[in-house]
Amino acid sequence: MLPGSRWCHRGLCRLLRTRSVHSWWENGRGVRESARRKPRPRPETFCSNLHPPTCGGTPGGAGGSRSPVIVMALAAFSFFSNSTEKESEEEVTESESKIIFLLKKAKLNIMKGEMEEAEEILHEALHLAHKSESKRAIIYTYDLMANLALLRGKLDISEKLFKQTMVYMLDGGAQQDDDAFIEISLKLACIYGTQNKNELAVAGFQFCIMSLEEKLEKELPEVPLSAEEKSNTRLLLGLCLDSYGRFLLNHSEFSLAQNVYEKALKICREEQGSEHPQTVILMNDLATVLEAKGNYDEAFSYVQQASELARKIEHPEQHVVHSNLAMILMYQGKEHFAEVERIFKEALKLSEKNGDTGSVKYIQEGLAELDRRKTG
Repeated sequence: MLPGSRWCHRGLCRLLRTRSVHSWWENGRGVRESARRKPRPRPETFCSNLHPPTCGGTPGGAGGSRSPVIVMALAAFSFFSNSTEKESEEEVTESESKIIFLLKKAKLNIMKGEMEEAEEILHEALHLAHKSESKRAIIYTYDLMANLALLRGKLDISEKLFKQTMVYMLDGGAQQDDDAFIEISLKLACIYGTQNKNELAVAGFQFCIMSLEEKLEKELPEVPLSAEEKSNTRLLLGLCLDSYGRFLLNHSEFSLAQNVYEKALKICREEQGSEHPQTVILMNDLATVLEAKGNYDEAFSYVQQASELARKIEHPEQHVVHSNLAMILMYQGKEHFAEVERIFKEALKLSEKNGDTGSVKYIQEGLAELDRRKTG
């Protein structure tokens, strides 16, 4: 889970009724493929996403040092990691208690970067889960194994393990619009985006978004959602929109990306507030899209607000937002050059303090461009 963010949902999957396994990844049932067009070159700019893209490539510019695979894998622990903790508070068998202990031990190894040790522990947990015939233990273990593979960049293995998790979930009675099922579907979509399997990625993102929207719009759901569950489902929808928006941005689908980001920002403001760190991220990302479309005034408005909020709440990546503000402001005219230089230098100082070498390089390029414009 990303620090300071509730984007990553925390709910338990609800096991409701047995359903046959249906793989929408292969046939895209019920999913509309987005209009595709040849990407056009972006305008001259150094602007970038606030945090590293999690899906479908990496655009140029700064944006943090974490691998996109690592970001998604960290987010992945939200459902099943918390599920195992809650299970330990409920009635469990002796064998399940041992499995829960092993899963927690594996999580600790992962957090310490001891990946091989974690993998060995998870294989032991999976053996015990199958031996005890505990379906929920099997599900939790497969999910954690999939996330570990994702962290290690083993995307093909992670994909297979996530799909195996989904098979057991559906066999146990989970519905395809359960939040836990959707979150795994989102991670698969991001894996496909990273692998440039774009049709599968688009189908996955749209499946997640449409399923959650329909779930929230149901007038008489089979299982009414509590206020907390509804909030969590909306947050998961926000995460799906955010991930899809970055995928679209990376593929130069700027108009679609704008629409998706605006929806994500609306949810974030309503559920988490206007000064939440995720709000800053989304405002910055929306500014990136608007700048790419040539809507410079609107882009400046969003990134300026994001910069002010980032400074106010001492956002850990405020240097990225400040540098984007400086870059957009630089294109507003020579009368802003002094302010641009001041903001760049502030961002550079913060980048160096944080050890963000990518942002340092990005800002230095921005300062070099500013010098060229001063003398040009």
